[in-house]
Amino acid sequence: MKKAALHNLGCKVNAYETEAMQEMLVQNGYEIVDFHDQADVYVINTCSVTNIADRKSRQMIHQAKKRNPKAAVVAAGCYVQTSPEKAAVDESIDIVIGNNQKHRLVELLDEFFGTNKKVQNVPDINNDKEYEALVMAKTAEHTRAFVKVQDGCNQFCTYCIIPYARGRIRSRAFQDVMDEITTLAKNGYQEVVLTGIHLSSYGKDIGCHLIDLIEGVATIDGIKRIRLGSLEPGIITEEFAKRMSALDKMCPHFHLSLQSGCNETLKRMNRHYSAEEFLEKCHILRTYFDHPAITTDVIVGFPGETEEEFEITRAFLQKVDFYEVHLFKYSKRQGTPAATMDHQLTEGQKAERSHILSQDLKENKRRFMEYYMQSPVEILVEEQEEIEGRMYYTGYNKEYVKFAIPGIACKEQTNCFVTVKPTGFMGEDMLGVL
Repeated sequence: MKKAALHNLGCKVNAYETEAMQEMLVQNGYEIVDFHDQADVYVINTCSVTNIADRKSRQMIHQAKKRNPKAAVVAAGCYVQTSPEKAAVDESIDIVIGNNQKHRLVELLDEFFGTNKKVQNVPDINNDKEYEALVMAKTAEHTRAFVKVQDGCNQFCTYCIIPYARGRIRSRAFQDVMDEITTLAKNGYQEVVLTGIHLSSYGKDIGCHLIDLIEGVATIDGIKRIRLGSLEPGIITEEFAKRMSALDKMCPHFHLSLQSGCNETLKRMNRHYSAEEFLEKCHILRTYFDHPAITTDVIVGFPGETEEEFEITRAFLQKVDFYEVHLFKYSKRQGTPAATMDHQLTEGQKAERSHILSQDLKENKRRFMEYYMQSPVEILVEEQEEIEGRMYYTGYNKEYVKFAIPGIACKEQTNCFVTVKPTGFMGEDMLGVL
């Protein structure tokens, strides 16, 4: 029996695909081992979102070949899709698999072992209109399953390589999603997260809408919670919010991608909304949900960002009052328009602005979490953790606030729902029953 080890880099979509490839290998007689162990096959699902991600992808590829020079090293995904010429001459790579081709992993391994010659399979993804059929029955997480329902992006933001790495939008068939989540529910998963490269565009190419899929998933027995991956502000309409709010299983936890609160910066980024429109979308969500967790991403120090533009973003973040903001210092990505823009900021400027925003936002998160203090909250218990020398059960509520409790009264110990009444903070990111 051949041994295989897999390593994932990048986003939740990549993680889903890595786990689907692992299931394929198991079904075809491979034994899965830790990536740091000796294996006959190493699969690295690469990332290319930044130059640093490219470098990490190459490092993991070379580490695998160094660990076992006789092993078949498979480089799959975004890095090899955007840099096929580099992958072609990299002697550490035996099999190159582009995006939308990962379902062929076992077939390409068989080809390599049969010929002992390098296998290169990176077609032009811009011409690919078919959604790649990958299926998963179990995930690495025990309670929450991430399910990929969409691939590709048509947005072409000036800082982003993803449309070139993933191609145009492609949606997974409605029934395929329903079948997979039904299987996951039968295997004990109670919470599902619908995810994609550009989730908001789900259904545009197959004649339906994301809300139709959400309502379908809500009918599946065993699924108690539905979450969504990152959304574009444009998808938030009165109808969309109203239909979501009618579903008891819907988690009021929405990640709306902002990137900047300054309209001039948004234009340079080629984002298709204004700060005022974004704020209106948040108002809609807060109209239909009592206390929704609204989170976002912000790029700090985008080319041309003046001190005035930075201060406009800073004020806008306070105006929206997010639960959490994920801050990213702008990082050049070769092959994108932003990488060649004038007025690139220094690393020092970006670090300083990131620090200022980070300090600003701490109080917002604490205030959002304090809402739950001394009130009954239902959490899905996920695992046991040792915190400050004591064992706790930890889990999340629907708004994705983390809670810790010293004991629970359910025989399953994890993957069960319990109601708790938090009494205090445990660090900055967790509430607990102290």
